[in-house]
Amino acid sequence: MTVGVVGVGRMGTPLIGRLVAAGHDVMATDIVAARRSAAEAAGARWASSVAGCDVVFTVLPGNAELAAYSPMDCRLWIDLTSGSPETARRGANYLDAPMGGGVPAMESGEITLYVGGSAEALADATPLLRSFASTIHHVGDHGAGYLAKLLINLQWFGHAVLATEALLLAKRHGLAPDRMRDVLLGSAGDSAFVERHLPALLAGDYLRDFGLDRCVEELESVVRSADLAGTPQPLTSAVASLHRAALERFGPVDGELLAPALLEELAGFRLSGDGQAAVDR
Repeated sequence: MTVGVVGVGRMGTPLIGRLVAAGHDVMATDIVAARRSAAEAAGARWASSVAGCDVVFTVLPGNAELAAYSPMDCRLWIDLTSGSPETARRGANYLDAPMGGGVPAMESGEITLYVGGSAEALADATPLLRSFASTIHHVGDHGAGYLAKLLINLQWFGHAVLATEALLLAKRHGLAPDRMRDVLLGSAGDSAFVERHLPALLAGDYLRDFGLDRCVEELESVVRSADLAGTPQPLTSAVASLHRAALERFGPVDGELLAPALLEELAGFRLSGDGQAAVDR
């Protein structure tokens, strides 16, 4: 089939490669014309639009870009953007399917998808999705995929700042952060963050593969959804507030762990290395 990809960025480019490797004819487009060479190097045909494609994937930066996008006629539109539930469209030919796993998972075909939409549309799309996704969660109707991904990210951001606070206190009292991580593993304080990503923070790596402004956008989407639903969210608000403060301090740069970096700065020392306070912008 002919597959359109709208958005040739960090995730869109390796997505093209996976679709081409699966034998599909891929057309790609992006508002940034300079991305044409990356799209063509991945095996796509560059076009001004993806009109006429059987299936269209959108891989957009965030809510504003998603709200502004109007797809051309296609048999099925699959949005892979980490959007908010309020941006979800309706219709039998639409799925919201935000991704988990990042660039390495896309390159290896091990992406996790959180899908909202009809079971029939998902069944139609599954053979195509399997070209890059190893795990597919059908979580509900339109918008449910967006919400599920946001809630997973909320947990991750929350675990990151809570673990940082704990380890800063541990280090202040002479307990080495890496030793404290060993204690956390397998305990009630364990989490996917502690297991998979805390070692990066302890090495001074703030995971600069996703924009801090996008982290804030996602957290604010959760706060807005909670407000609309009338559910309590004091901890969610605190996590969002800390990330907004980090954005004010460091600016819209790449770094998923810059809220922990702000906590280090406030403490006056780092968890990594010699514990110096300065955090590179």
